[in-house]
Amino acid sequence: MAAAENAYSILKNIGGSLPVENVQWLAASGDQSKIPERYIRPEIQVDPVLNGEEDGELPVIDMSKLLHIQHSQEEAMKLGLACQEWGFFQLVNHGVSEEVIERMKCEIQGFFQLPLEEKKTYAQKPGSVEGYGQAFVLSEDQNLDWGDMYFLVTQPPFSRNLEFWATNPPTFRSALDQYSLELERIKSILLSSVSKNLGAEGLTDMFKDGMQSVRINYYPPCHHASKVLGLSPHSDGGGLTLLLQVNQVEGLQIKKNGRWLPIKPLSNAFIVNIGDTLEIMSNGKYKSIEHRVVINPEKERMSIATFCMPRLDVPVGPIPKLVEGSEELYKTLSAVDHLRLVMANKLKGKNSLDLMKLEK
Repeated sequence: MAAAENAYSILKNIGGSLPVENVQWLAASGDQSKIPERYIRPEIQVDPVLNGEEDGELPVIDMSKLLHIQHSQEEAMKLGLACQEWGFFQLVNHGVSEEVIERMKCEIQGFFQLPLEEKKTYAQKPGSVEGYGQAFVLSEDQNLDWGDMYFLVTQPPFSRNLEFWATNPPTFRSALDQYSLELERIKSILLSSVSKNLGAEGLTDMFKDGMQSVRINYYPPCHHASKVLGLSPHSDGGGLTLLLQVNQVEGLQIKKNGRWLPIKPLSNAFIVNIGDTLEIMSNGKYKSIEHRVVINPEKERMSIATFCMPRLDVPVGPIPKLVEGSEELYKTLSAVDHLRLVMANKLKGKNSLDLMKLEK
């Protein structure tokens, strides 16, 4: 346990972000006819946006069928195809009670309703991405996202930095603790099926007691929504990401055949996506997909993304069994070095994954 705690202490100084204006305050108090130049994103118009009828809709995976002796094989095949062909799917019948989900949603809404000065009590500190603010702002002239975030490490429990965990709303901590445990259960079930599909025994163990973190997102409305981005195009650096919509305002788009496909979340479903780490471990069989968030001109949007990583003593590289008889496509790095790479390139499309590819 001491060795594990020491490994996780490395995370406290592995990333950081320059302080910037609070976007929620900016949207509420500013004259939106004059959006600050750093938020203007002309590239938003470059790639066309699809409607769902052109390229279909996300696959839907029923977790109750994954666990059912009669239906598990068929549903596991559907899951495998979703991971290979889409890198995204919606997860229904996941067993997380409506009470737990609604409680978490309520706590998130309550947090963002707090006065700005109270939210700043949990502001990020230099060298750390944890806390309230905006992530991955690395220079004074960098383009900015139209959104605020609240980032916390949630599992294992000893890795939590409770000075960043809000005490208002009063039940925020207990709600997040219960929610994070439920998502650990889901992660284990999904990875067990993924492991069988890939023929990679031991994959589930690699993620056991691995780091889980949450990014709680607040995207204010913007009258000039076509000029700003809520979250820049990127792929996630971890193994799996599970996203829960807090309200029903859409905004997530994924890259499909070179174009952006808007996602329509099912009520209380989790939108699950493959991260770079799982693409690397599967030697490219499963794909992490670039995605972004666009802004609604009239309504705020909130969501909570849960990131699941392998343990910090597990190297990030192709699983040897999955390379047998084929070409190894990715480098192998220590988990900490890979995390440093991700933090340095997080919002640059799939740049961090490209840097992991072996030269042919």
